[in-house]
Amino acid sequence: GFMTKYERKLFDDLKSPHLKYWVPFIWFGNLASKARKEGRIRDSVDLQTLMNEMNKYRSWCSLLFGYDWVGIPLVYTQVVTLAVYTFFFACLIGRQFLDTDQGYQGHDLDIYIPIFTLLQFFFYAGWLKV
Repeated sequence: GFMTKYERKLFDDLKSPHLKYWVPFIWFGNLASKARKEGRIRDSVDLQTLMNEMNKYRSWCSLLFGYDWVGIPLVYTQVVTLAVYTFFFACLIGRQFLDTDQGYQGHDLDIYIPIFTLLQFFFYAGWLKV
């Protein structure tokens, strides 16, 4: 509904190895310039403002295309996985409770299962898998 049948045919016939998101922007620019020449847009400042906003939107689309174009390398996911598992291995060692037989003040309770570390591990490992 945004293009006429003729425009759709022109769009489909355009050969490009990449996405053609930029074609409607070119059409818009040409139509805006034509409207200025015909007097539909009365002031050049209005045309410039219109074109600046269109160029800003086009650059956002280009940025989005760039994010789609460059994939996340497989090495990145492997490094993150290794970092998460290494962190939790260090947590299992580092978050052990003190021996109550030593008589440290304030450490009367000895829990054998690190509940919060396990909850944290399940949260991060689940997030990693997603």
